[in-house]
Amino acid sequence: MTKRAGIIVAVAVGAAVAGLVTAAPSTASAPSTTPTEGTRPAPRAAAPLKWTGCGTKSYPALQCSKVLSPLDHENPSGRQVTLALSRIPHTAKTSQGPLLVNPGGPGGSGLSMAGFVAASLPGKLAAQYDVIGFDPRGVGKSTPALDCVPKYFAPVRPDTVPDSYEAERTARDRAASFAAACGEKHGDLLPYMDTVSAAKDLDVIRRALGAPQVSYFGYSYGTYLGAVYAKLFPERVRRLVLDSVVDPDGVWYEDNLGQDHAFDARHKAFAAWVAKNDATYGLGSDPAEVEAAWYRMRDAVKEQPAAGKVGPGELEDTFMPGGYYNGYWPRLAEAFAAYVNDKDQKALARAYEDFAAVDRSGDNGYSVYAAVQCRDAAWPRTWNTWRNDTWQAHRKAPFMSWNNTWYNAPCATWPVEPLEPVRVTNGKIPPALILQATDDAATPYEGGVTMSHRLKGSGLVVEQGGGNHGITLSGNDCLDAHLVDYLTDGTVPTGGGSGADAVCDALPEPKPAPATKAGANMKGSTLHGLLGFRG
Repeated sequence: MTKRAGIIVAVAVGAAVAGLVTAAPSTASAPSTTPTEGTRPAPRAAAPLKWTGCGTKSYPALQCSKVLSPLDHENPSGRQVTLALSRIPHTAKTSQGPLLVNPGGPGGSGLSMAGFVAASLPGKLAAQYDVIGFDPRGVGKSTPALDCVPKYFAPVRPDTVPDSYEAERTARDRAASFAAACGEKHGDLLPYMDTVSAAKDLDVIRRALGAPQVSYFGYSYGTYLGAVYAKLFPERVRRLVLDSVVDPDGVWYEDNLGQDHAFDARHKAFAAWVAKNDATYGLGSDPAEVEAAWYRMRDAVKEQPAAGKVGPGELEDTFMPGGYYNGYWPRLAEAFAAYVNDKDQKALARAYEDFAAVDRSGDNGYSVYAAVQCRDAAWPRTWNTWRNDTWQAHRKAPFMSWNNTWYNAPCATWPVEPLEPVRVTNGKIPPALILQATDDAATPYEGGVTMSHRLKGSGLVVEQGGGNHGITLSGNDCLDAHLVDYLTDGTVPTGGGSGADAVCDALPEPKPAPATKAGANMKGSTLHGLLGFRG
């Protein structure tokens, strides 16, 4: 669930962070207790952060800073890591305090999110918050940053679906070598790359901001990070918004199996959309016919990678973003049609470069993704379990089941022992706002329902028929109205019962090509460029 591809994000932070402060805890105060860490010394107040201008053309008011946090929160006077921060400061006379924002991952950079969220909320409401973005430990401008194996996803990789024992053995060895390289290069950091440590970093940020409480707005993996923070520090949570929710009961192996089926369903939805627009794309008017054409394309690039760089694994990576956001469908359909109908290999290669090519930040993101997910919870150590579960999923959901397995396979031999997942059940925080699309592939619908049951008093807003991952601040006025109400005064919908507390209709499907003139939803495009993929 992290940024995987080279989509050009419309917003960039653009400036180096500045202003170092130390938020080291002290043993002088009375101890407090959290569910997972026992008794620990209470921290002392941090020195004020030093903010410097790092504005962009889109967000000229953006400011940057950084803060020190203990690598090991059980040893607060030991080695420190640096967390990069960004901010759009409040301008209203009365402030509602900090609003921490996170785009997901693990491994996603959050520095650009501050500008995006502040610009996307109504001006009067945004002016009441200090909107705070951050790069979690190990990510982006935070230091040290992880990069276990540079260019690990360089094309052309072996076919993700093994057609022999030797092919499977080669892929297993490749994943194991990634895990070993992480241990050799970052062995001093890996024991502290986990969601609990990242959540404790959030409280370091809170203290550095001088705030008794913070509000939090997270997408995707950011929903789990926010829920864990709320579990550890319930008294510090003012408001909690969770959009496109990780199932907290499936961390992380079961959640990934769920993705296999959900992404296959979204790929079928893409094929149905292409079929409906056969007059534009010429790939057939029957969804099954279109899907069959896609798999024939996959077979063809296995025999001869398109433009020497798009094999079957790269093809899956290129079309996977369509499972996150249907605004990409016109662009993907154009490349699909160009290859099938016109034998245009360069069109497919261009789509790969736009949607799937992994740059240096992607290498960093994947390294953090693996480090956190492999550490957070136990994964099967018996390869037969992985093999049997993947083939079972593949028979029903062939689009990305094996691709997803190899993405996570380093966890089978991860060099650091796993932790126990946090039980996020919480009755000590104010009502949370939870937003979930019914057909979300990256974080399937059941996760939002489960989280709403775990957080007492929360309000669940459902986008009926929606298939995108990340649904607020992306053009749906109904969803955004609930978000605005909540951030204004804490109002959550109360529909009662075990179902949704409020329902919003999904946005219309995108128009067909040409993609550059398809009436694209710019809010959605900007958001999903920030959220990335596997996130």
